[in-house]
Amino acid sequence: MTTVPRPFIPVARPFIGEAEKRAVLEVLDSGQLAAGPRVEAFERAFADYIGARHAIAVNSGTAALVVALQAHGVGPGDEVITTPFSFIATATSIIASGATPVFVDIDPFDLNLDPEKVEDAITERTKAILPVHLYGHPARISELAELAEDFSLALIEDAAQAHGAEHAGRRVGTFGTGCFSFYPTKNMTTGEGGMITTNDDEIARRARLIRNHGQEVRYRHDLFGLNWRMQDLNAAIGLAQLEQLEGWTRARIANAERLSSLIRGFETPRVRDGDRHVFHQYTIRVPRDRDQLQQQLQEAGIGTAIHYPVPIHQQPIIRELGLGEGAFPVAEAAAAQVLSLPVHPGLQPEDVEFIAATLNRLHG
Repeated sequence: MTTVPRPFIPVARPFIGEAEKRAVLEVLDSGQLAAGPRVEAFERAFADYIGARHAIAVNSGTAALVVALQAHGVGPGDEVITTPFSFIATATSIIASGATPVFVDIDPFDLNLDPEKVEDAITERTKAILPVHLYGHPARISELAELAEDFSLALIEDAAQAHGAEHAGRRVGTFGTGCFSFYPTKNMTTGEGGMITTNDDEIARRARLIRNHGQEVRYRHDLFGLNWRMQDLNAAIGLAQLEQLEGWTRARIANAERLSSLIRGFETPRVRDGDRHVFHQYTIRVPRDRDQLQQQLQEAGIGTAIHYPVPIHQQPIIRELGLGEGAFPVAEAAAAQVLSLPVHPGLQPEDVEFIAATLNRLHG
């Protein structure tokens, strides 16, 4: 009897279909490759989807963070409160703006910035609060927005992983200034790209200038800026992807719910009442032998990833801040235990059952 090998299940898989291919070819045929009408159309469509007055397209999620910080006037001598448990760009964008990241430990419920610890970190130098909606689960954004208002601080949401996530019926990226990423593994992609969302007319104006060498009138540079512009090629992909995003999101949520119903013996993701988790990642906690389990799943044909193995404050580039082991125990414990499983919309029902059954078997 011959057994047909099971295809490997990747932890992430971007979807590029005929609509995206046609859209790119149309741009190539048009001769308008740089920022043009498709970027403007993508900005309008994304602003409508999020429910924001403005959307400003840039060329990466990191660019979105840097431009948003600069648009809010964050610069040398300022402090920005953020999480130590995220991708490094959350912190390096603050450093790139000339400010200092001030880390606050995370909430063990969702691994997002803990609002109850933020107020104690506010000083006279604090300019902004920068939470991350990690894995696609909203941070406790209403509480953070209230803190920002009480202390007259900017609220900049790192929503790189949270397209379509909601808190109390309102999409993230509308509570403050939203920063999204369209990297290929995200819930939607433009190849590379990012988006800033805001309801503030002046922040939107400044962001548009900063992404374009600080110029509103050609060859007149009123603000310091660089080339952070998105191209029409990327925006064309984004327009096609945005039309499919809600269907993909519903598939991610269904896959996550099925995984949680089948997996035994591990702490699975939790969703706070009133929130919509869009499951950019489905991340479990593995208290012991996490790396060994990851290797066993790889050998069984299941791709996984660790988001993130080292907290930001323990990264070599951040050590000069003098924050050693034990500074943020909740974040450090998470870094030692988290393991992301496939949850993308390309999974078939039998894939989901295979992932859960394999995990349960290896756990014994």
